[in-house]
Amino acid sequence: MHIFSHCNLSQITEALLKERDKQAKWNGIPLLLQKLYEHSHPNSDFSQCQSILKEISPLLSMEAMVYVTEDRKAAQESSFPNTYTFDLFGGVDLLVEILMRPTLITQKKKQKISDDLIKDCLSILYNTCICTEGVTRRLAERNDFVLFLFTLMTNKKTFLQTATLIEDILGVKKEMIQLDDIPNLASLVSSFDQQQLANFCRILAVTISELDTGSDDKHTLLAKNAQQKKNLGPSRAEINQATLLNIPGFIERLCKLATRKVSETTGTSSFLQELEEWYTWLDNALVLDALMRVANEEAEQSSTESSDESGLANTSTRTQLPQSMKIMHEIMYKLEVLYVLCVLLMGRQRNQVHKMIAEFRLIPGLNNLFDKLIWRKHSASALVLHGHNQNCDCSPDITLKIQFLRLLQSFSDHHENKYLLLNSQELNELSAISHKANIPEVDAVVNTDRSLVCDGKRGLLTRLLQVMKKEPAESSFRFWQARAVESFLRGTTSYADQMFLLKRGLLEHILYCIVDSECKSRDVLQSYFDLLGELMKFNIDAFKRFNKYINTDEKFQIFLNQINSSLVDSNMLVRCITLSLDRFENQSDAKVAEVLSECRLLSYMSQMSMRMSFLFRLINIIHVQTLTQENVSCLNTSLVILMLARRKEKLPFYLRTLQQMEYTEKYPGFILNNFHSLLRFWQQHYLNKDKDSTCLENSSCISFTYWKETVSILLSPDRTSPCAIVSYIDEAYMDIDRDFSEE
Repeated sequence: MHIFSHCNLSQITEALLKERDKQAKWNGIPLLLQKLYEHSHPNSDFSQCQSILKEISPLLSMEAMVYVTEDRKAAQESSFPNTYTFDLFGGVDLLVEILMRPTLITQKKKQKISDDLIKDCLSILYNTCICTEGVTRRLAERNDFVLFLFTLMTNKKTFLQTATLIEDILGVKKEMIQLDDIPNLASLVSSFDQQQLANFCRILAVTISELDTGSDDKHTLLAKNAQQKKNLGPSRAEINQATLLNIPGFIERLCKLATRKVSETTGTSSFLQELEEWYTWLDNALVLDALMRVANEEAEQSSTESSDESGLANTSTRTQLPQSMKIMHEIMYKLEVLYVLCVLLMGRQRNQVHKMIAEFRLIPGLNNLFDKLIWRKHSASALVLHGHNQNCDCSPDITLKIQFLRLLQSFSDHHENKYLLLNSQELNELSAISHKANIPEVDAVVNTDRSLVCDGKRGLLTRLLQVMKKEPAESSFRFWQARAVESFLRGTTSYADQMFLLKRGLLEHILYCIVDSECKSRDVLQSYFDLLGELMKFNIDAFKRFNKYINTDEKFQIFLNQINSSLVDSNMLVRCITLSLDRFENQSDAKVAEVLSECRLLSYMSQMSMRMSFLFRLINIIHVQTLTQENVSCLNTSLVILMLARRKEKLPFYLRTLQQMEYTEKYPGFILNNFHSLLRFWQQHYLNKDKDSTCLENSSCISFTYWKETVSILLSPDRTSPCAIVSYIDEAYMDIDRDFSEE
């Protein structure tokens, strides 16, 4: 609570304030604020304000500097008396009033505030936000002020200060801002140069991301479905995404920023000037410290190489300093831009964004940057921020790689444009694979516009495979790399796509990681199992290669142990093997018959007892209340096993076996009751949306109608039906009438 506001501050006598100041150690801040108040009345020319702010500013920035550079936890516990006093005596409200005064006055003679005064006001506000709890929230609640800040961004001199303050405020704002409300948004964006646009992307990130998408996989589907019923219209984030797409030239400029080479950035003189601006700006002081260290190390390295002539050493320091900083600077810009493009690619206007991104040659542009910037070899010292180590996920170098891989994943996921990740020769190779196997070419390959594909010796997909093979075993990139390649294979299975990757040794690489290096990370294992499933599905050559690599019982046992260690992670692979086995058994081809008889994996899965064991465990590890986007696949895998059984008229046999397994475990009914509930939920969940059903069809090659019929038959209430679950639960153990609570 503010004990004093401007009104009563002006009524307190100077003598009293001076007296009290000594005891309270206010450092003269209330007196300075009183002077500021007197010199900022509606008819003043603000001429004195600046010198007063120049006195206040160091008192606050000193505290903010401590907060930013020291360990933040420790810093929060020590209090910041100057900033607290400044806010206590109404300093924050007074500065907001000074900044907004010109927009509120209707007189003919508009008041003009100098750029320097605006800069000082913003800097002080920012420092106060950093150090004093609650100030940022208070500012965020003032919608008029937040929108006003956006109008200040048109001024290049105050842009950086404004952007940093807005970013902080939006970070704590409860209600997401509506981009439509920003006055003249399109002309504001068109007034930005490329550097400002990149900084603006940092702000946009908060306005286009759904508030809690971070843990999307962890939310239960019950909760998500309940939420969806409440939100009938598009969310604020979705509306903001549409607003951005309607800004003329916006996506084109983002693609240019994302793909420009470091050499195309500003010349050294303006670049250094810009760095100086950054340096005065607190938030980036950390980054700049680290940049200076990198640059100095590079300079030292080159000066030792030419230590005989000191003159040479000096010139190399001069030229190298900006280069290493330029690269880091460019990486930080690209990070923001790729994030925004990635969110838009996953949004409602996905197809529109796809079309634009292809047209503006984002993919070939990123391909040309791959070696020099995205996957560059680390310089003398990788950039490390305070309190972090080189391999921690916070360094810009690492974040850029992850952001790039996420972009590739969302770009190729279920979209025909994925073939833009190849170059012309690679596309020809796909066609050749199809011709050789005597199967029709995929339409999307034929229809790919060759002027938009990657150029150079390799396309992006093959470059990704190269770095993937060299990745150290414990690297955090393995998960993202596998996800990106897997999304290229997703959708309707393409033999040519699989062979293209098999020829490049992908299967052996994955098996090496799963079996030989005995990968322990759950996330990486899951992404490898999913990728292996997509790579091998229905592909007899892949099973042949598998058998050649997994050529001893010992290796096969390690592989099985990895699968069994967590079925939530490996169930997509189990589904792929089951589906493939079913297809191979129905083929009358000598090559297929040979692989069927020799392949350890297919022989293992062809045993009824093994399929039953998987089915039993898949149903047992999930419950309606704990279903998430991540583990619902276990339910679908169990359904695939039963649909294939139904095709062979073995459904009653499978249900009876489940019943016997329950009795063996001494828990009659516990699996079948649970399965009944899960299938009822399945109907609720999948019969509402169309997207999920096409995914299920594409990945299994079983029509969605057959999925629906199978579920209906299993859920039939007729206790005389041999295919109904209820026929296999004794009356005494029936527990299927409960409704789901949507907590």
